[in-house]
Amino acid sequence: MSEIRPNHFHSGIDIKTDGRQGLPVYAAADGYVYRMKISTYGYGNVIYLKHTNGQYTLYGHLRDFNAKIAKYMWQKMADAEENSLEVYPEASALPVKKGEIIAYSGNTGSSGGPHLHFEIRDSLDRALDPLKFGFSEIKDTTPPTFRTIAITPLTLESRVNGQFQRTVLRLNFRGNEFVIDKPIEITGKVGIEVRAYDKLDGAYNQNGFPHFEIYESGIKTFDLNVDKIDFNLGRFLLSHTHQNSYTKLYTTPYNQFDYYSPDSLFSGAIEVSPDSIKDVDVVLEDVFGNRRNLSLKFKGEKENHAISTYSASRSKVDFEHNWMIVRADKQETNKMATFYVSGLMMDVMLSYEDPRYRTYIWDMEYGIPDSIDVCTEIIYPKVQAKIPFNKEYYYNDGHTIVQTEENSLLETLFLYTESGSYNGRPSIKINDDRDGYLREEITVSMDVSSYNRPKEYVDVYQLYANGYKRFVGGEWTNDHIIFKTKNFGTFVLAEDDIAPTIRPIRINSSQLRFSIRDNLSGIHSFEARIDGKWVILRFEHKSGVIWTEKIDKAPFKGQFELKVTDNAGNSVVFSRKL
Repeated sequence: MSEIRPNHFHSGIDIKTDGRQGLPVYAAADGYVYRMKISTYGYGNVIYLKHTNGQYTLYGHLRDFNAKIAKYMWQKMADAEENSLEVYPEASALPVKKGEIIAYSGNTGSSGGPHLHFEIRDSLDRALDPLKFGFSEIKDTTPPTFRTIAITPLTLESRVNGQFQRTVLRLNFRGNEFVIDKPIEITGKVGIEVRAYDKLDGAYNQNGFPHFEIYESGIKTFDLNVDKIDFNLGRFLLSHTHQNSYTKLYTTPYNQFDYYSPDSLFSGAIEVSPDSIKDVDVVLEDVFGNRRNLSLKFKGEKENHAISTYSASRSKVDFEHNWMIVRADKQETNKMATFYVSGLMMDVMLSYEDPRYRTYIWDMEYGIPDSIDVCTEIIYPKVQAKIPFNKEYYYNDGHTIVQTEENSLLETLFLYTESGSYNGRPSIKINDDRDGYLREEITVSMDVSSYNRPKEYVDVYQLYANGYKRFVGGEWTNDHIIFKTKNFGTFVLAEDDIAPTIRPIRINSSQLRFSIRDNLSGIHSFEARIDGKWVILRFEHKSGVIWTEKIDKAPFKGQFELKVTDNAGNSVVFSRKL
């Protein structure tokens, strides 16, 4: 529970099944099947029970439901002729008793191996930590472990060891606690970020944990406890962490979580008067009360415009939230840079310099520079628009249109777009997939007026650094293609005119099983019929295996057809007389 996963908190516990499927899954308490779903993604095949106290339990990645529940579900799927379906039965339809077998464990959906995903939710559908409900089978006397920490500047005047730069520090383990022997030199407010894990007794897994504390000179100044997970706010994990890895032990603007005490802006920040030293302890605590301490010393420094070490980044312009960080070659005659903003000229003193570079920091809340004169050259930043948090916004540069809804952003967005081409087709880069995140989808309209080749099987794909292309889709309209995305990155046009493949594995009157694959866009849908009558299919995307499910015991007989369609609209049909 509360373990950091890509883009979300893990909202329950995973129960091992010895690497096997088909183990009985029992109802945790009296209740009824409130909700269930057959799916090849997410929780896979999942059952939600509602209990008399108003709470819910969830059982995910199931292989099969029990006979009664399965019969109900198969009939609903047959009535809807849908192979993936979510239903909400009436309270009287599927009652269950505590200890009743409701299903059998599996590996369906987005699981990484056979296990049972188990959740407890309150009446407001917020996930609660199951480990707080007193399961005696679970033993834990093992405290959490620090991997590493980072110290990051929080205001324009902040520095870490003289630089406006997030700094990762290595730890030593001594005397049953973690330490950093050398004082960390800081100016202004800085924040601590922690990368750590927890373990249960007798298990090798490295797990997440819920509770963090900061003590300054022995007095607790900050508390972070992830005790309930509201799924409506789940994407704010991306504001709560640094790149889905380090937990931020400080509050930030716009973050909607309420896990922090105190919860005022920048609570948890560390600040030390110049020439003073402050002892700071960071404490990790798991749900069983096991604790681990990290001992730090922070030394306050006056702002210094000269430092002796080189900056880690060598790009001309970097962006961090609302800050633009500009680097220029060092030269002795002038320490100023001129920022041109909305027709105004503003001279800015360097923030600091190392033996090779001058560094200037600009707060884009004051405006977005058109250009920057650093004496040795003119720098043209790529930011084009400021899009406010929690506002609808329409941006159009004549080539690309970006539209945000009220809940699209996790924070104020400083947008930049860059047109290009990929394999002779138009492409667009929207910010950087490592520099920011979105809460909900934005709508993008890309100019494709230069593209005059066939469009039938051409769609938008997100292109990753390793060359992988993820299908996004898009709608062609006049000289634009319009698509929605929940991610920043590079978006390209690619053609998939190759139909999926179907390979028979088993064909008999009891069951039909196939392997299906697609070369690029991915499987969109599949449908099977015998003499025109719809047949239930189940699909496991990790293995690419699809198979039939029977409602009754009658043998399969007649003209069988399986149709598989990919996301680009290519279809293939397998036909066989049974």
